[in-house]
Amino acid sequence: MLVMTSLQSNSDDNTIRDILTNAKVIAVVGHSDKPHRTSYQIAQFLRSVGYRVYPVNPAVAEIEGQPSYPTLKEIPESVDIVNVFRRSEHLSEIVDEAIAIGAKTVWAQLGVSDAAAARKAIGAGLNIIMDACIKVEYLRLKM
Repeated sequence: MLVMTSLQSNSDDNTIRDILTNAKVIAVVGHSDKPHRTSYQIAQFLRSVGYRVYPVNPAVAEIEGQPSYPTLKEIPESVDIVNVFRRSEHLSEIVDEAIAIGAKTVWAQLGVSDAAAARKAIGAGLNIIMDACIKVEYLRLKM
């Protein structure tokens, strides 16, 4: 796991706890409409613990009756965390979108990382967490 912020805190755990505590709205980029997929399961978990979750997937019109948005900029409210379920080579463009909408954090799931995208996010004042599962960290920190 790699946690980077524009304002370094004393520990990664404190940073993650602050991010998860202060967030209300999470966009899940690459949210699948298939219940057996990890992105679907993590999004359901996030909803179950009280976050408003917006699916972002241009290939899917809706998931469980909720509209799926083709891009981050289509989401009708401010986004706190952009949770990324796309391959690493897509992270840079997703960071660009996150910067454009004023998101606070980009969270790239397990196996997703890109050092250049991380530097871009930090330079724009965003937090970025890469190669980490948001659900695992939520449960580990006993949120």
